[in-house]
Amino acid sequence: MTRPHPNAVPPTGSPWLRRFHAAPAGSPLLLCFPHAGGSASYFFPFSARLAAHADVLVVQYPGRQERFADRCVESLHEMADLITEELLRHLVPDRPFSIFGHSMGASLAFEVACRLRDAGFPPAALTVSGRRAPSIPAPGSVHLATDDQLIADIKLLGGTDQGMLDNPELLAAILPSVRSDYVATETYRFRGADPLRCPVTALIGDSDPRVDEPQALAWRNHSTGPFRLRVYAGGHFYLVPHLDAVVAELLADLPVRAAASVGTESATSHH
Repeated sequence: MTRPHPNAVPPTGSPWLRRFHAAPAGSPLLLCFPHAGGSASYFFPFSARLAAHADVLVVQYPGRQERFADRCVESLHEMADLITEELLRHLVPDRPFSIFGHSMGASLAFEVACRLRDAGFPPAALTVSGRRAPSIPAPGSVHLATDDQLIADIKLLGGTDQGMLDNPELLAAILPSVRSDYVATETYRFRGADPLRCPVTALIGDSDPRVDEPQALAWRNHSTGPFRLRVYAGGHFYLVPHLDAVVAELLADLPVRAAASVGTESATSHH
């Protein structure tokens, strides 16, 4: 959960998509999907580092920030349908793109990737972070818990602006969308789909309470393309301290490879 950024620009008036930085003409497209309770602004630092190499578009879910009044969607499958419908208005056949999603966004990224593939727009690469493979259900009941228990789970995972958690009025305003996201993630079940053909990269933290290595390794069953797993020190939001390393991974999988002017960090790699 993050505050809106003043530089967010919706391309062609889309309520679903945000662009924070202009990219060079002809740049490949990178679509980013935030976590449960998250908003497009979470990916502003990623966009800033990638802007010289990719046109970064971030999905903005309903029920938060400037979409506060929009109905929340409590089904990942319905959300994937809506996002795919919107993306098909903007994608063009000769422009390659890759997809990145964190946590809930990883499941959404996969579901959207499959839908786009079926519509004739296969992604060039898929990067999934902090999420077990779709074939391994992640049931839970936090969405049925009290507000205090829900807040406790948010604090457990980290990644949330402490100012929001300390502001009762703001917290009361954002909890409905957070709870809706928890409903969507905890009730999500993979309905089956042909494997993708693109490279898939799975990124996790070594102390993430939501996903372990075997659950992340199962992502390799969802594509016939190359697979790699990167394991970083940290929890569910390991990607905050390892931002530059994650950016380097995204750069490596862009349809047009670019030399990254970012730092690199060591990570455990499984192929």
